[in-house]
Amino acid sequence: MSCIHSTAACVIQRGEQFLMVEEQRGGPQSVFNQPAGHIEPGEGPIAAILREVQEETAWRVTLTGYLGLYVFHTDNGKTFHSHGFIAEPQHQLNLALDPDITATHWLTLEQIRGLDQQARLRSPLVLQRISDALSGRDYPLAVIRE
Repeated sequence: MSCIHSTAACVIQRGEQFLMVEEQRGGPQSVFNQPAGHIEPGEGPIAAILREVQEETAWRVTLTGYLGLYVFHTDNGKTFHSHGFIAEPQHQLNLALDPDITATHWLTLEQIRGLDQQARLRSPLVLQRISDALSGRDYPLAVIRE
């Protein structure tokens, strides 16, 4: 029997650029993702994404919307329930990044699509969340009751 992995991810836009994290996942090249991570025991998705954004990017953000729940099945049989959020950057903190993160980048949608063509996005959800955020398809944060 397998378990469901509960995660949260965040689309953070500043002008025409999106905040992305670069990480090594054991392959020959690094991969790119939105700030994201697992929801810890005793934690809800809102608290989890605020923590993950700070740990992975050293940015403090204000959540502005909920993109919804994305269900993703990997080729190796894992199932992820990923809560998608939208946030606005407030200010960068003087903190060390999570050790799994190589660097953070502000990238345009074209640059992110280029990474997708090189198979360097961590999952297909990266572009889906951006597309949903840009289309205005989001919900009030109050739909989540933590």
